[in-house]
Amino acid sequence: MRRFHELDEREILALAIANEEEDGRVYADYAEYLRENYPDSARLFDDMAAEEEEHRRALIDLYVGRFGRHIAYITRRDVRGAQSPAAPRATILKGIDAVRAEAKRMETNASRFYREAADRSTDAPIRKLLGDLASAELDHLRIAGTIEQRRLPGQRRDREDDAARRRFVLQIVQPGLVGLMDGSVSTLAPVFAAAFATHHPWDAFLVGLAASIGAGISMGFAEALADDGKLSGRGTPILRGAVCGMMTTAGGIGHTLPFLIADFWTAIGVAAFVVAIELGLIAWIQYRYMEAPPLSAVAKVMLGGALVLAAGIAIGSG
Repeated sequence: MRRFHELDEREILALAIANEEEDGRVYADYAEYLRENYPDSARLFDDMAAEEEEHRRALIDLYVGRFGRHIAYITRRDVRGAQSPAAPRATILKGIDAVRAEAKRMETNASRFYREAADRSTDAPIRKLLGDLASAELDHLRIAGTIEQRRLPGQRRDREDDAARRRFVLQIVQPGLVGLMDGSVSTLAPVFAAAFATHHPWDAFLVGLAASIGAGISMGFAEALADDGKLSGRGTPILRGAVCGMMTTAGGIGHTLPFLIADFWTAIGVAAFVVAIELGLIAWIQYRYMEAPPLSAVAKVMLGGALVLAAGIAIGSG
């Protein structure tokens, strides 16, 4: 990789052209990915891609007039310290707010690049264009804000944010909550039954580990096979199944790990404390994301957990 100060004016202009093309394509990808679920944001990024195309054409005109029709091949990946845009698909998976934040980061990086490039240039026309583009990119943040206000007035943005929240709940929270409840509650009985039947914490740990992993695999496949997500909007089966399976296993492992403690009653006490934390977390998720009344959520979860725990202790002590 080369350092920025090692580039000559021809390479700086070629790099600027490549940057504008890449940024424009990233914005176009954002628009395409967002078009179905966020049509207003998609139009916003269409406008921003058009702005990048105008910048690219101005740079190409200057380059051709100064250095000829062949444009040297150089990209940000060839220059040490140059900031490349994040992969659009990876950013999209993080949600609409991550996309908006990445767009602002890209514009800030572009402005910094043109300021540095203008300072490096000694050719008057090139220095002038780079300086103009530095100002334009600074102004582009304002332009992006103006476009956003036009494309996304408050009511539309709120509607898109609400839609994003609903998708997050359907695709992540619900399968995760189902898995956490199953792992935390259903494994209580076998773990504590084994503990009180043998009074050997290691035996209870093995039972809990097997139950947690088995339940995680079972719940993961059950969730993935239940719905393809196309009509329900619940997302891809693989994602839901993975979330559900991992949360099921985590829910069971939580109160299984204390049985690595050799002393029986100490292990029982720590496990009971972990169970209380797990049940409280389930109640909080129901209140936070499922809009369940807090007292009702706590009462139902604690009652269910207590009944399963009592059943396990009774069976193990019998």
